[in-house]
Amino acid sequence: MGRLAHWALGEDGLSLYVIPRGDYLPGERVKVTVRFADGAAPASASFWLVGHAAKGTRKVEVFRQPRPPDVLKRERDEAQAEARQCQEDKARLLAEREEPGGLMGAAWLEGAGVVAFKQLFFLTEQPANALRLDKARSYSYTPTGETHPASLAVWLRLLNPGAEPWTMAGAVLEDSTGEEVALTVRQEAPIAASGAGAVLVGTEGAPEQLDCPCTLKLWEAAGPRTVTLGNVTFPDAPKAAP
Repeated sequence: MGRLAHWALGEDGLSLYVIPRGDYLPGERVKVTVRFADGAAPASASFWLVGHAAKGTRKVEVFRQPRPPDVLKRERDEAQAEARQCQEDKARLLAEREEPGGLMGAAWLEGAGVVAFKQLFFLTEQPANALRLDKARSYSYTPTGETHPASLAVWLRLLNPGAEPWTMAGAVLEDSTGEEVALTVRQEAPIAASGAGAVLVGTEGAPEQLDCPCTLKLWEAAGPRTVTLGNVTFPDAPKAAP
């Protein structure tokens, strides 16, 4: 990495002054790990120093708030549960051979294209929504051949605080210009009263065809109860390997 010219340890910070070696290349990465002595979790933090031909950062501030081990364990368990759910979703979709292609079917999971996904943490909910949002993910699919079209999808886990089950009948995606796109909808079972359930909505097209952030609107089959979610975005469609 280079020569450590000076370092200083304070009560709440550590300063390092490094003189790069002469053959340090632009883009070269060096990992630096700092270990904390107070016994709290997390016990360490790692940083990457990245070489640049012209730019340098004189000061980087990182603030650490010790967190109880039980909180970290809960977050780890939730992440593992989310991964298991994704695997179950994959297995279920692979079994549904009669479904159409693209993200609303199963072929994309078998290497027929390239899929990107993102967690949607900052969706906005309308106070009048019939259901409450629990989790959300968006997907974009880029085909490697001509069999299936490029497509987008949104997966939602919703909570039903009402006294009646909720069954989705339709959905529409509205981009920031007011353009609306009708979506194909899938729901395995009604979302029970005081229960939770998942829905999947999608359409053909690539992310660049929409001016997002977008608004997603869902409505039920037999009543006026609707769900409107704002700030929906999609991952950039990845390029398939040549």
